[in-house]
Amino acid sequence: MAFTFSPKLGIDLGTTTVLVFVPGKGIVLNEPSVVAVSLKENRILAVGNEAKEMVGRTPDEITAYRPMKDGVIADYRVTEAMLRYYIKKALGRWNLFRPEVMISVPAGVTSTERRAVVEAATKAGAKEAYVVKEPILAAIGAGIPIHEARGHMIVDIGGGTTDVAVISLGGIVASTSVKCAGNRIDRAIADYVKKNANLSIGDKMAEEIKIQIGSAVPVEEELTMMVKGRDHLTGLPRSVELGTNEVVRAIGKELRTMIQAIKDVLQETPPELAADIIDNGITMTGGSSLLRNLPELVFRRTGVKARMAKDAPYCVAKGTGEALKHLETYKKAIISKR
Repeated sequence: MAFTFSPKLGIDLGTTTVLVFVPGKGIVLNEPSVVAVSLKENRILAVGNEAKEMVGRTPDEITAYRPMKDGVIADYRVTEAMLRYYIKKALGRWNLFRPEVMISVPAGVTSTERRAVVEAATKAGAKEAYVVKEPILAAIGAGIPIHEARGHMIVDIGGGTTDVAVISLGGIVASTSVKCAGNRIDRAIADYVKKNANLSIGDKMAEEIKIQIGSAVPVEEELTMMVKGRDHLTGLPRSVELGTNEVVRAIGKELRTMIQAIKDVLQETPPELAADIIDNGITMTGGSSLLRNLPELVFRRTGVKARMAKDAPYCVAKGTGEALKHLETYKKAIISKR
């Protein structure tokens, strides 16, 4: 067989963020999955950080939007353009070879949605495109030995989806994917502030509240922050103070949905593997699992210890890198090429 040099890229194609991993270099790109499109000429103006700056701040003829919805492709053409941009940016402009690309997809995707991802990647310039389910990649990235005959539970909470899976012998034994994660939490916070303080706030502000003072369980020593927005009645700018426990109340329903997903998977797990999970605990990955006290909430509701993986937001991206290095070993987990 002739040796062909083709660069390898791992892409964590998230609803809110796209991470690109190059084996040997690590994560070379970490940008929001936002694309700004000019409606008049129907062309793409900016991708990633540049486009995110525009969200909520654009004139009428430019719209900034996310082509990925709940972890799957909502707008095919724009996703392809976004992938092309990221692949080019990650490889540098002098690269002449088409890369082998591995892309993460949520555990619950249909074969049609999966094909769309492969097609978009191939059209965007990939020589080969492999698709792997997120929980498997998250587990590899979190350093879990997935090939053992032992049950490991992984909970990957991103922007659009919460993926819960039990993995044993390199495959998924039981899993579920709910379309309730970081974005839904942000929206709940915005709705709460609107209802209780008559203040309209944007997505960015809601996300900031979650990161600065959010928590999954009520705390004794509350953190507070000033929240700025537009008064719903007068239409003028105004700010109010918000405390941690108010945020806990605001996001209760969303957290219950996530916990229910974990419970559902635990209930489907064969007894032998359930015993392993009690020993090993639950591993949490993904950016939104960084919410304060989330492992504590999981423990209170399920009785199983939960811990945060190291570098939780980057586990899936690191997993793609690992899997690319050892393509042969992970062949079973890899779904399709074309």
